Amino acid sequence: MVDDWERRIADVWSSAAGSVVDHEVIVQIDALAAERGDDDARAIFERAGARDSAGRPAEAVPLYRRALELGLDEEHRPQAVVQLASSIRNLGDLDEALRLIEAEHREHPDAPYRDEVAAFLALALVSAGDARRGASVALAALAPHLRRYTRSVSAYAAALSGVDDAASA
Repeated sequence: MVDDWERRIADVWSSAAGSVVDHEVIVQIDALAAERGDDDARAIFERAGARDSAGRPAEAVPLYRRALELGLDEEHRPQAVVQLASSIRNLGDLDEALRLIEAEHREHPDAPYRDEVAAFLALALVSAGDARRGASVALAALAPHLRRYTRSVSAYAAALSGVDDAASA
């Protein structure tokens, strides 16, 4: 069941969908977040997301870090990691972005947003100059969703990454 706070947060995001997130959205999210206090991980996550969506990643990064430090549920934790790593990548720190997103990919193989994590890992790898491994990650994430050729695409993904996975071919 979605509580009133969750519904109001969703309403702000819904009204902003398809448009540029501006200062007004940040103000609305901040006002709702204030209701839950400075030590509420979810409220801080929403504040970070508002800034990130408004093109202010440098302001979002410390908020994402704080939300993760406080502890997010399994729905929001992977989103925060993806968004944090993406913001860090956009700010030019590819090493840290890769470290964060690779850890999420490795340590939470069955978590919600698994495919989203793979997509942003692939982007970070391409940004870091490792397009071959990026393609491998993207193909491995895509393979289970294919109606045909799942084994072949999985084998090609493994070959691109340098992993010998001939048994799945």
